[in-house]
Amino acid sequence: MIQHLKAASNEQCLNEGAIEVKKIDNKIYEAELHRLQEELIKLQEWVKHTGMKVVVIFEGRDAAGKGGVIKRITEYLNPRGCRVVALGTPTEREKTQWYFQRYVPHLPAAGEIVLFDRSWYNRAGVERVMGFCTDEEYWEFMRTCPEFERMLIRSGIVLIKYWFSVSDEEQERRFQSRLKETKKRWKLSPMDLESRDKWMEYSRAKDEMFAHTDTKQSPWYVVDSDIKKHARLNCIRHLLDTIPYEDLTPEPIKLSKRKSGGSYVRPPITDQSFVPQIYDHKFGKKKSD
Repeated sequence: MIQHLKAASNEQCLNEGAIEVKKIDNKIYEAELHRLQEELIKLQEWVKHTGMKVVVIFEGRDAAGKGGVIKRITEYLNPRGCRVVALGTPTEREKTQWYFQRYVPHLPAAGEIVLFDRSWYNRAGVERVMGFCTDEEYWEFMRTCPEFERMLIRSGIVLIKYWFSVSDEEQERRFQSRLKETKKRWKLSPMDLESRDKWMEYSRAKDEMFAHTDTKQSPWYVVDSDIKKHARLNCIRHLLDTIPYEDLTPEPIKLSKRKSGGSYVRPPITDQSFVPQIYDHKFGKKKSD
């Protein structure tokens, strides 16, 4: 574990929460994010080298910022060893299966990191609030979920659970932003709009979920996400601090002089179909391969 990435103590966090928080400067944010992303690359190398199996769960209200931090975590990682799981609504067949069954195939093999953008906790949240499960199914989940997670941990999986906490005012602001920006409108589903009027119901569901699944073996870590950039940095730094790792960055490779193509004669370039070079006049033309 890299010593300078030690997270702040609980007392420090509480003290910081008591004062007005100033938003981080963009240049500082970008520099710190880049540094943390370099550490994530080292973490992935360590996971691959040791055969570690890592599952990170991201839960929280709609527009809490889960997707944003997942995007920054995976930006420079090797997709062969790190993947995101974001399952849709269960099929009719899946509804008849053991509840956890559709999540099991997505669990990591040795050397892999899997990030769940929402997870089996759908049953404790949206399914409970929107009436997509029965009371019996809900309480069976609450009873068996800690057992399921202990089983994963005993099998050698490192399980980390994050809850992204956003205020109702900030969530509403983000909803309005999504309505205004065409690029973000897809993020606002009919279910999001229906859930918008059920703030207290979701609060109750979250509190009940924590009461039953915030265990010593598999605790919840709450990320204050009212300021997106702070949430991203805090979450990534905590993730790096939670999983012990060492720097296995390989030494730089010295490239030898490139060999010539020999006597091979390539076919005429005019035989190929090219994408129209619409932007050449703006950015200049580069030599084709």
